[in-house]
Amino acid sequence: MDNKEISNNNPKKELIIGKSISDEKTKQLSKKNTTQNKKIAPKNDKSTKSFDEISNEIFRDLVSKKDSLVKEIKELETKKDELEKDIDSNFKGQSDNIAKRVKGFQDYLTGALQNLSQNVEKLELVSQPIIVKPSPLDAKKEENSTNNEENVPALSETFKPDEKIIKNCFSGFTEQPDFYAEPWKLRRSLNLSDIEVMDDWFFNMGGRGSLESRGSRQKNALLSAGLISILGELYGDQFQTLILASQPERLGEWRRILQDSLGLTRDDFGPNSGIVLFERPEGVIEKADRLEANEELPFIIIDAAETSVEIPILQFPLWLAFAGSDNEIYDDLELN
Repeated sequence: MDNKEISNNNPKKELIIGKSISDEKTKQLSKKNTTQNKKIAPKNDKSTKSFDEISNEIFRDLVSKKDSLVKEIKELETKKDELEKDIDSNFKGQSDNIAKRVKGFQDYLTGALQNLSQNVEKLELVSQPIIVKPSPLDAKKEENSTNNEENVPALSETFKPDEKIIKNCFSGFTEQPDFYAEPWKLRRSLNLSDIEVMDDWFFNMGGRGSLESRGSRQKNALLSAGLISILGELYGDQFQTLILASQPERLGEWRRILQDSLGLTRDDFGPNSGIVLFERPEGVIEKADRLEANEELPFIIIDAAETSVEIPILQFPLWLAFAGSDNEIYDDLELN
């Protein structure tokens, strides 16, 4: 019997079989869909988790970079403050102050020289006889005495009696240096310009006044060594040299040059020795007063870098102040 015959004979049975087959197919399809949905769901969960983790990592990186940038900014601000402090404390940062100090010293020196010239003009350079009249109380004792006349020498004639000794020393200074000369004798030679300056200081200024710097501390100290040598010939041990320089480095340079030029030792520098070094003018004035009280003669030398001269120093009979040029003072301030 054929299939056609069977279908024709049982139509209800054929419908039942078809429905069962379709139901089974729909069940299988629904199972597949559910399994696929179950498989897709964890994938979506994994993707959402990975996205959160990535965003958190990016956020953490941004925070760390921000912290590092803030730290670098603070370090740069600290370096900036340090650089500003260095600039303020550096010489270039203080150039205005140095220029003001140099200008102030220049103004002071100009005024001092003007006052000095005015005082010199008022001096009576030609000695005038002073007539001393006897006191009435002494009239009975000196009835037959005549009027006494006393001559006051001019400032420029202070060293006139010792001119021959000083000129002989000048001639010796221009000869070949004697490196084995006795201590306190000049062991170096001087040029003619130095001799002219020394001659002016002795015979025109009377051993007290300001001289233009020779261009360096070494040359000033060498010229001073020549003056000390001559004063030693005139006064022996009855005078003491007082040197004023406001910084230890400058005093050390003075000591080395004088020690070499005059054949001295360290024992010759000290409070009770031939040369005394001072950083403050008050010490110079006090020491000079004590020397005069003991009937000794102070010879005061003032370094060219000093911006002022104390007025009490001008009262002493022997003093020499070197007046440095603007460039010399500026260079000395830069080195120190």
